Amino acid sequence: MKSIRIILPAALLSAALASLLVAPSSACGAATRIPQRHFDLVNATFDSIIALAIAPAGRDAFRDIALGRPLQGGMNSMTFDIPAGGCLRDLRVTFHGGRTRIFSRIDVCRSTGLRLTSGGGGK
Repeated sequence: MKSIRIILPAALLSAALASLLVAPSSACGAATRIPQRHFDLVNATFDSIIALAIAPAGRDAFRDIALGRPLQGGMNSMTFDIPAGGCLRDLRVTFHGGRTRIFSRIDVCRSTGLRLTSGGGGK
């Protein structure tokens, strides 16, 4: 009986110590995770946006951004998540009718959004 009494508290103690060793490593992994960046796109043009894609600046590796439905013109907006990567990005916008416009070297680390205007530019 005495050996059972000694082994049981020792087993509980080692289980408790093992859980303490695991907890900091999982917390450390969460702390090093890079937070997702969000980007706002405002369509202040007269045309609907039917497709949107983003790529690292200067590269033709565009990744489509799901719109769900066309983003109507006239101050409508949407927010999307920036894929992991560097700060400088190119944004490709396709309007109703097939006209495509690329907005180059947008610093998504310093800017949280882009407003497209009818003059063809972004602000």
